Amino acid sequence: MSESKAKLVHLRPKRPCPVCQTPSVHKYHPFCSARCADIDLHKWLGGHYAVPAVEQPDFEEAVPSQGHSDED
Repeated sequence: MSESKAKLVHLRPKRPCPVCQTPSVHKYHPFCSARCADIDLHKWLGGHYAVPAVEQPDFEEAVPSQGHSDED
């Protein structure tokens, strides 16, 4: 088995840990350790990262009236 591990071909280049920039480890990919993975999770849960979104207007405001009124 040690020979097969020696012939292992990596399909993508190794990238540094996004938290501390040290080489990443396969077990914690893309991080170098459980600590850096936890730091990143804390940033997500704490709202440091955000996915931008465009809010749509309310349905009643977006659809114009059909000419019906409540006075009839």
